[in-house]
Amino acid sequence: MKALLSIKPEFVEKIFSGEKSYEYRKRIFKRKIESIVVYSTKPVGMIVGEFTIEEILEGCPKHLWEKTKNSSGVKRRFYNEYFQNRSKGYAIKIGERKLYDVPINLSEMIDSFTPPQSFCYLAF
Repeated sequence: MKALLSIKPEFVEKIFSGEKSYEYRKRIFKRKIESIVVYSTKPVGMIVGEFTIEEILEGCPKHLWEKTKNSSGVKRRFYNEYFQNRSKGYAIKIGERKLYDVPINLSEMIDSFTPPQSFCYLAF
């Protein structure tokens, strides 16, 4: 199964350049997900690629940072603000990456398409 994740364009660039090897999340999937379809948020507003999941780390944000900081693609300050007041967080280890040659604009294909706040499951 796949999930569609909304990710800010600056982090999308780092994911596909290889600079960012972990995608952080406050909540995680309840279903078994093998790959992530990447929706780059506005101003891009399109699906731009996908990546496989190597593993998902779970733990307190302090310990997650120690395990992932060298390939996080984010600054510590951003990380701390993101997980502020959280006792648990998740780090999705990015596996094989595939940037699409032509991004997919779902707004042109689906009337009233609204990207997920965090993620949604895909049934294909």
